[in-house]
Amino acid sequence: MKRRSALALLGAGLLARPALAQATRTLVDSTGRKITLPARIERVFVAGPPASVLAYTLARDAMVGWVVRTPSPVEKEFLAAPARDLPETGRLTGRGDTVSLERLVAAKPDMVLDFGSTSDTFVSLANRVQEQTGIPYALIDGRFAATTTSLKLAAEMLGRTERGAALAAYAEAAFAQVDGVLARVPTDKRPRVYLARGPEGLETGSRGSINTEIIERAGAVNVAEGMGGGNISNASLEQIIAWQPDIVVTLDRGFFNGVATKPGWKQVRAVANGQVYVAPGLPWGWIDAPPSLNRLIGLRWLLSIFYPAEANLDLNAETRKFYDLFYGVAVTGDQLARLLGGTAN
Repeated sequence: MKRRSALALLGAGLLARPALAQATRTLVDSTGRKITLPARIERVFVAGPPASVLAYTLARDAMVGWVVRTPSPVEKEFLAAPARDLPETGRLTGRGDTVSLERLVAAKPDMVLDFGSTSDTFVSLANRVQEQTGIPYALIDGRFAATTTSLKLAAEMLGRTERGAALAAYAEAAFAQVDGVLARVPTDKRPRVYLARGPEGLETGSRGSINTEIIERAGAVNVAEGMGGGNISNASLEQIIAWQPDIVVTLDRGFFNGVATKPGWKQVRAVANGQVYVAPGLPWGWIDAPPSLNRLIGLRWLLSIFYPAEANLDLNAETRKFYDLFYGVAVTGDQLARLLGGTAN
């Protein structure tokens, strides 16, 4: 992954912060790196969008800002004050990284938190930033399967162990519910699913990608196999027709609203049968966008679509519970109606 060239231009001596005389503790992040942290974390700089969700849910009072942009008015409806009004800081990781190390140091964080890939590329970046700024930089495993363990580790680093335990208990219950439902559904009765991204629905995630792991965790068969090209790939309508998914899940409401009239799409079984669903996306997407803790409510939403009888979920109640616990907001009836879409006919 391309990294910001400014990293190579900044001298370690110019950026390193003076050591502060305060109590510290040493913890090990998801990559095995030893991180020395202040005894109390009061300011957290998040490296990318998934880490924004993690930091918001665990320690929103300590966030110094949002990495990409400040939330839009409609997103702010589903976020708690004062965190929803924090400024944009820029991002350290991913496409379009925009923050310089001078700006990072000026934010005076006690630590940098990243949540997602723990590959060598990200380890290298974390080490370089930490060496050049003197700011502890923790990498937390963002794989969906690691959610419970990662929540507890991040909570310990942030000094929010009680909060982390409550969120981890929710995650454990969600995964246990999935396993319980799948135990009652034979493999050959599980749906074949296509994830339609983009306004034309032709972007998708290949089987095993970070963008579709939630669909696969819910026991469905991701029809897009062997696409190559990383997490997101382009499919042709001819391929989708050949795959014949039972269900199409989309992130794009424009595609959802118009799919039934798009040329050729009626040849797709899911479209012909009215089995197209648009994933809720406020304040963050329920499938990915970003792939973070927001996927936990998405997992229950998928269960209600894939196995409505076996799951027997009260999705309104589940949504209200999740938003209260994770986001600190009480969802109204009108907001529920806007969050929970219908089926394209």
